[in-house]
Amino acid sequence: MASVGFLGLGIMGKAMALNLLNAGFDVTVWNRNPEKCTELVVKGAHQGISPKDVAANCDITFAMVSDPDAALALCQGPDGVAAGIGSGRGYVDMSTVDDGTSKTIAHLITQAGGRFLEAPVSGTKKPAEDGTLIILAAGDQSLYDDAKPAFDVMGKMSPYLGEVGQGANMKLVVNMMMGGMLSIFSEGLSLGQKAGLDGQQILEILDAGAMANPMFKGKGAMLLNEDYTTSFPLKHMQKDMRLAVALGDQLDQPLPTAAIANEAFKQAMKAGFADEDIAAVYKVVK
Repeated sequence: MASVGFLGLGIMGKAMALNLLNAGFDVTVWNRNPEKCTELVVKGAHQGISPKDVAANCDITFAMVSDPDAALALCQGPDGVAAGIGSGRGYVDMSTVDDGTSKTIAHLITQAGGRFLEAPVSGTKKPAEDGTLIILAAGDQSLYDDAKPAFDVMGKMSPYLGEVGQGANMKLVVNMMMGGMLSIFSEGLSLGQKAGLDGQQILEILDAGAMANPMFKGKGAMLLNEDYTTSFPLKHMQKDMRLAVALGDQLDQPLPTAAIANEAFKQAMKAGFADEDIAAVYKVVK
């Protein structure tokens, strides 16, 4: 089985790397804060000393970090992935970034002789733990074929979307819709309860009709219990909303609903809820 590297062991990355380890892959891990590697090393992973070291010693290296700046930083500099990738080895960036950042990273990797795939994921902490993420892959098709066995362990679906940039765009479209839905859902629940309706009954009625969906079901319970345990940090959703609105500007596509939802998430950030779950947008609405 291929040797794989995994850079970034946050909420998502740790769960994904653990699934690869449990499936029998030879895994080498690295994290900016090295203590986060301990649990995986105890379970049989190797610990890399730098992104360069991991990329130089693994057939395919996966990365899962928080934002475009962190994703770029992993690749650049004397200890970066590009410095170690060498000829033919693969780099798969699973972070959510804009298509411009993705293309910059692709250029750094291919210039160094490596193969590149962007593969942002749709799904939060539980799907990462359960191996049921939706992986949005774009870039080098031979690397996609080689990475597919690992994708099958980490996710339930991993379509190939074409050239670099299309994975990032698909992720922004999906998350933009999610943010917009969560925003109107928060308003509806708040309005209903202020009008004297029972929150649980609102959720049951939604769940019985055409708007039933797993997000309303999961987040609805969180809102009623005022439980904002983080599975998808609110600050990351606001970043995705911002990037989606920017893509709309670039393509002359009006996005009035997304722009307003983005403002609700910005308000929640300003109110101090950046590190809480995306469900905390409800707090500024109610």
